[in-house]
This record gives sequence, C-alpha cells and structure tokens, in this order.
Amino acid sequence: MNHLAHDQRGIRAKRKTAVAVVLTAGIGAFLIFVSGWIGGFRINLTPSEPLGLWRIVPLDRPVAVGDVVFICPHGTATMHEARDRGYLRSGLCPAGYAPLIKTIVGVEGQEVEVGVDVRIVGHSVPRSHVSVLDGKGRSLVPFGGGVIPAGHLFVHSEFISSFDSRYFGPIPATGILGLAREVWTYAP
Repeated sequence: MNHLAHDQRGIRAKRKTAVAVVLTAGIGAFLIFVSGWIGGFRINLTPSEPLGLWRIVPLDRPVAVGDVVFICPHGTATMHEARDRGYLRSGLCPAGYAPLIKTIVGVEGQEVEVGVDVRIVGHSVPRSHVSVLDGKGRSLVPFGGGVIPAGHLFVHSEFISSFDSRYFGPIPATGILGLAREVWTYAP
C-alpha cells in the first residue's frame, strides 16, 4: 500500500467521524427540543416578560385577573400589521404567530377605558401608559375602550413598549395555552 492511499483512508475516516459527531449532536439537539416542546417549555426572547425559559402549565380552573398566561393571538388585521412591524414573531399558534406571555388585567363584562393609560372598572392599570408612536416613530392606534365581550380577556405587560390589549383590544380566551411559569429567567 502506498503512502498516498493510506493518507486518503485517514482523511475519509476523519470525515466520517466528523459527520457522525455533527449528526449525533444535531439529533440530540432535536430530541431535546421536541422533549421540551412536548413538556411545555418555551424560550422567551421578548422584553415583555423576563427573558429565558418558561413553562406552559395546564389551567385547571377559570382564568382570573392577575394570571400570567401563554395565549395565541388570532389572525386579525391588527395582528397581521403587528407581525409586519415586527411586534410579533412567527410561531406555531393557529394564525402562525408565537404565543404571547401576558397578564390578565380584565375579564368579560368589565368596562375598559383607554386614554393616557388604561382603566378597568374605574381603576388605573399600573404601568399602562399608552403610546401614540412605536420605537420607530410609526403611529400606534390604541384600543377605543368598551365592555370586554363574553369569552374575551384584556391582557397587559408592564413593559412600556409591549404590544398588548392597549393596542389590539380584548383577545379571545380560546387562545389560552395555559399559565406561564418562569423556570430559568433573567429580567434585565
């Protein structure tokens, strides 16, 4: 056997080993992702809530004001525009968006007033200042207010630039995936 043939076999063996390592790592990462997804784990990369790992916990009772939930936005014109502007990410919700993590601040039958801030049943929602422009200077149209319809919720995030019911109004409760629980997060 000549020296060149021996070198080529060594190179092929190293390539096979490298391909096997990369393939094994890829399959391992995929299995971890799938296990996490099935287990209800999600990564939050938006500043509306602390960044990091969250878990969807099944909701075995009616929702209540103060609950932090994962909720899928519906495919309305407002949500489509929000996706085009970069307020929403693509995801696996039925309308093609990623679920939102929001706090329920109003439930069906409650009166919502939107002005400089949000008032529900006459009480100001903390940290609910309403902006007229987004971070890029584009107009924001706040929700006009009114009674939260049956089967809907008013959701909020204390992050000043959050896209929440201040702008899209009440959201159908049918989009709730479950309670949002922090697993390993960081609040900058």
